[in-house]
Amino acid sequence: MTAEASAAFSLLNAQAVRERAHRMLALGLADKLPNFRLDMARLDAAVDLAVETTKRTYPTLDMPFHSRWRHFVCAEQDRWALLDGAANWRDGAARARAAFDLAIVSVLLDAGAGPQWRYRDPATERSIGHSEGLALASLAMFARGDFAANTRDPLRADAEGLLRLSDQTVRNGFQASDANPLIGIEGRAGLLRGLGALVAARPEIFALRDSPRPGGLFDHFAALATDGKIPAATILAELLRHLGPIWPSRLTLGGVPLGDCWRHPSLTTADATTGLVPLHKLSQWLAYSLIEPLQWAGVSVTDIDGLTGLAEYRNGGLFVDTGVVAFRDAADPGRDHDVASALVVEWRALTVALLDRLADAMRGRLKMDKKSLPLAKVLQGGTWAAGRRLAHRLRADGPPPVKVISDGTVF
Repeated sequence: MTAEASAAFSLLNAQAVRERAHRMLALGLADKLPNFRLDMARLDAAVDLAVETTKRTYPTLDMPFHSRWRHFVCAEQDRWALLDGAANWRDGAARARAAFDLAIVSVLLDAGAGPQWRYRDPATERSIGHSEGLALASLAMFARGDFAANTRDPLRADAEGLLRLSDQTVRNGFQASDANPLIGIEGRAGLLRGLGALVAARPEIFALRDSPRPGGLFDHFAALATDGKIPAATILAELLRHLGPIWPSRLTLGGVPLGDCWRHPSLTTADATTGLVPLHKLSQWLAYSLIEPLQWAGVSVTDIDGLTGLAEYRNGGLFVDTGVVAFRDAADPGRDHDVASALVVEWRALTVALLDRLADAMRGRLKMDKKSLPLAKVLQGGTWAAGRRLAHRLRADGPPPVKVISDGTVF
């Protein structure tokens, strides 16, 4: 392995995300960032809103992990549980592979939908936007067999089904049209076709106990478990290593795709990774979402706080809208910013580090520790919902305070 490739792999883990995010925060605290100023005195306001939102939604403070599975509940009905209960699984591993298939494709389709898009749920006739609408649409596609090679065996995604997935199938599945525009249809469909190609090319990872399918990762993770346990950070590192090649038009180093990793001029190092800021938002969202299927199958996931907070617009918006993070240029809130711009990278990295600060403050307020209130529950309770509430309070339709140009594959 070349020195550059070795340096690249050093960025493909949660520890690198956290370490570089906190370096960005340190620069902000020293007032050395080009795009934002920090006012840490306002962090209490963000904590107040996150605590109040958590208590409102979960009065007993018994909240689940932040994961895709929460979004499959509509009108107090768990749609995955209905599918699961009606299925005739061969064994627990078959069920876990299907759950992995669903989580993986649904998360990869979960980049921001834009403010106008809505999914009309046939069961309730509700019009649902944002992540919840995307989740229900992807679940309906999964149930129909849109990701399967054989629609007579629909509850799966496999290499053949993903490779032949068309932009139009995704457009139809999400009910997208000129009147109901969804950001990044082509990017989403292309991402899943790339997933199909990758899965087909790596049977030693994705076809240990079945034909090539994303859910084959379950068998890979089960084999990595020691005494039935696997650390959450290991899940992420394996996802980044084995799914990294699907991301389009991204940075590489030493021939290694870096995924959700971007350049920022202030974050310098003495090696080949200088200026690089790993964030891995969708991969971490996926890692959080694979914890429960592993647990259902009897594999315990340890050190869940080994993952980081998610560098996405609801969590990040919470800090901008409470004034913790403030634009230096008063014109920037009105501008559209490329996802690769230093401003967006700076904002996202600050979000990760500030979530750690906020989580510690929430634990102090609620007299809980990391075991009883891990970061995955802080996000669920929590910061994501609080960011959404505040966005809707401040702006019509609740868009984020930073306007990001997205291709449907980042957030």
